[in-house]
Amino acid sequence: MTRARQQSAFGELDIWLAQAGRHEELYAKLGAHPADGGVRFAVWAPNARYVSVVGDFNHWDPAADPLTPVDTTGIWEGIALGAAVGQRYKFHLDGREKADPVAFEAEVPPKTASVVFQSGHAWQDAEWVAQRRAQEPLEQPMTIYELHAPSWRKGLGWRALADQLAPYVRDLGFTHVELMPVMHHPYSGSWGYQVTGYYATLSTLGSPDDFRYFVDHLHANGIGVLLDWVPAHFPRDEWALAQFDGTALYEHADPRRGAHPDWGTLVFNLGRTEVRNFLLANALFWLREYHADGLRVDAVASMLYLDYSRKPGEWIPNRFGGREDLDAVGFLKEMNELVHAREPGVISAAEESTAWPGVSRPTYLGGLGFGFKWNMGWMHDTLSYFQHDPIHRRFHHHELTFSLVYAWNENFILPLSHDEVVHGKGSLLTKMPGDRWQQLANLRALYAYMWAHPGKKLLFMGGELASPWEWAHEDELPWWLLDHTEHAGVRDLMRDLNRVYREEPALWEVDFSHEGFRWIEPNDALNNVLVFARVSKDGARQVVCIANLAPVPREGYRVGLPVGGAWTELLNTDSSYYGGTGVGNLGEVKAESRPWHDQPFSASLTLPPLSVVWLRPA
Repeated sequence: MTRARQQSAFGELDIWLAQAGRHEELYAKLGAHPADGGVRFAVWAPNARYVSVVGDFNHWDPAADPLTPVDTTGIWEGIALGAAVGQRYKFHLDGREKADPVAFEAEVPPKTASVVFQSGHAWQDAEWVAQRRAQEPLEQPMTIYELHAPSWRKGLGWRALADQLAPYVRDLGFTHVELMPVMHHPYSGSWGYQVTGYYATLSTLGSPDDFRYFVDHLHANGIGVLLDWVPAHFPRDEWALAQFDGTALYEHADPRRGAHPDWGTLVFNLGRTEVRNFLLANALFWLREYHADGLRVDAVASMLYLDYSRKPGEWIPNRFGGREDLDAVGFLKEMNELVHAREPGVISAAEESTAWPGVSRPTYLGGLGFGFKWNMGWMHDTLSYFQHDPIHRRFHHHELTFSLVYAWNENFILPLSHDEVVHGKGSLLTKMPGDRWQQLANLRALYAYMWAHPGKKLLFMGGELASPWEWAHEDELPWWLLDHTEHAGVRDLMRDLNRVYREEPALWEVDFSHEGFRWIEPNDALNNVLVFARVSKDGARQVVCIANLAPVPREGYRVGLPVGGAWTELLNTDSSYYGGTGVGNLGEVKAESRPWHDQPFSASLTLPPLSVVWLRPA
């Protein structure tokens, strides 16, 4: 039976904001919301001629609950009496049935309906959120454990995962976890990067409130939660966003703009006011409704360039004849301005692999406004260097030192992400040359070098286990490796790296200025040796990092030091505790008044093979 039209939920201000593309709480109006003895449904479908809602409450009858237009917004709304929380529904648009773009919950795949949801979670993290809002992320220690939730341990829902993950990450000392996309995606092989439900959590791991519990529980354990976010593209599933109202609504109509050649997906039409609004409100939604501590924006390079992965003739220049996507540039700037203004202290990070200038610079200086940028150049050069046999490394020494030429151009995160351990690239361990002892020693040295290098850190799950296999999303991590001392040693090293890093401000206070870094010996390519110092904001604390990336120990290697007296060996990756040979300096060295390396003092050290040693004034 057709329902009578109810009082609209859209007031004059809502209508104006929706039409202007400035409705920051669009999700509070669109979608499904319990109201007045039923559920109020609303959907944007400006080119549809007949819109209704079908579901469990009306036997999926397209004639039972028609919706009516809201002014000239292109939005349709109405109340289905008798509909209730937990029931399934879709929108019926001129004969097509579509999942709700703003649904808060989705059915477990392969089913595709939306689910009426209302949160009952009582947040317990008010103190955490208040503290976050008062902080400046650039000046805080940050080590990120990147996570693919379904494959960390198989069979865990959000609550069980939270209960097991929180103590594990806390024990290892990471400050944040970063989740590969948790937005609803029916195709598990996309790892979350082909999103069909931008406002719904992945239903295979539990309800939206189960995910709220996950975030709350990690906050209670002192761990921040970052979310991978995908505004660059979306899949072609006919029941989702593609051709939503029978036209190219969310995507560009022209395939030269709207079809992504690499991924077989569709590209958001960011020149359309309502589409920008959909995504801007979505960014705020995850920060507000799920208390996320930040967003890592996926595939930014694919958004910035009109000719990304396209041959001549397969793309359309912008109005100035250039290759830059001006709509995407404007969107990213607006997103960052909005996020940082409304939710102070949150992190926004760009996965951007080109030399686009000012990615992590404020928009008022012409930048894109991100807080951070992934340092893909550092990742590529560093892994390339470590993959060389040590006998050839002298010819590639500059690949390690080059990152300091541009280290202050952006606010960098150093990523060893999931992308480096898939698609035939091998695991981090198997990238390393030599026998198993050398591979493990190289990996330990890589981590300690990375943790001392300027920039925040990110490691994909399993890296701490020194897994010899690529990551496979169908399988859980090989936890049994920890039964072997050499793999447990890498895990123990990661714990100590994070502990010492967090305790020592010199390693993180000044990550984005030359004032926090000093070369001591950048040029000893013949011996595969690098030496540099990290310095705290007030200059009072220093840590010297010495890397010997050759498989032989070096006795009596003299290193210049800025301060005389005793220096403590903070960390030695060749310690037998980590599975190394135990070569070292018995925990301490003495700096004498003998200038060396342009420093007023120096000490004669034993450099262990394939190792990194950290020193600090005693």
